[in-house]
Amino acid sequence: MSGNVVIASQMGENEMNHKLSTSLTYHPFAIPRLTEAWSVSYASGMSEVQPELIIMGTEMVMVDEIPFPPQITTTKPLSLLGYGITDIEIHFLQIKFTAIGVYLEPEVAGHLQQWKGKPGNVLAEDDDFFEALINAPVEKFLRVVVIKEIKGSQYGVQLESAVRDRLAADDKYEEEEEEALEKVVEFFQSKYFKKNSIITYHFPANSCTAEIAFTTEGKEEAKIKVENANVVEMIKKWYLGGTRGVSATTITSLANALSARLCK
Repeated sequence: MSGNVVIASQMGENEMNHKLSTSLTYHPFAIPRLTEAWSVSYASGMSEVQPELIIMGTEMVMVDEIPFPPQITTTKPLSLLGYGITDIEIHFLQIKFTAIGVYLEPEVAGHLQQWKGKPGNVLAEDDDFFEALINAPVEKFLRVVVIKEIKGSQYGVQLESAVRDRLAADDKYEEEEEEALEKVVEFFQSKYFKKNSIITYHFPANSCTAEIAFTTEGKEEAKIKVENANVVEMIKKWYLGGTRGVSATTITSLANALSARLCK
């Protein structure tokens, strides 16, 4: 194992970035539970579009030792329906980058009745199912917590590449999309992702916008609003895009949870 660590530590940043975008692997892991009081408020600087976020819960869900509340409240209560990690394997060494929590309105199942009775393993491989989930007119909230410290610019490059490639594949990458995407990349450019830093993506119901926020120890919360509908759509697909999503564990978890809800 020590030999693998030395090899990995000597890798160039370009190779690491390349592997991050091309070698994300599924890694099953146990999800223990922890009882802990939790009540955190994030005051919003964009109250007209993003109300105060209240994170509340008593029984935390642990995702690779990172606590996630089972419910948050923005304009309404949202439930944690999927969680997982992003990671890569380099020379047999697994490197974990982020833990992810996906919060959705419980009513989301009403928009997915076509898949009622389908098991989770089938849904996880059905990109049409996740396309319907992405397009469902319900509020969505992603909470991404940093496990391994990286530069914000590295994260921004991965987001830019994933979103741009999806836009180009759908022939939607025009000047407006390029400008909107550049602003998102610039937002992350000066950030440093310490361990336990948090990136959130808030997608309001019936809206083509997204609010991205970044918080880290010792710094004020930073925010940006994305108003280009095509860029917003592809950011959703980066995290929720089924077999092409950035985290296979998150997609599997989400598919299993939604399968259970559809069976009720």
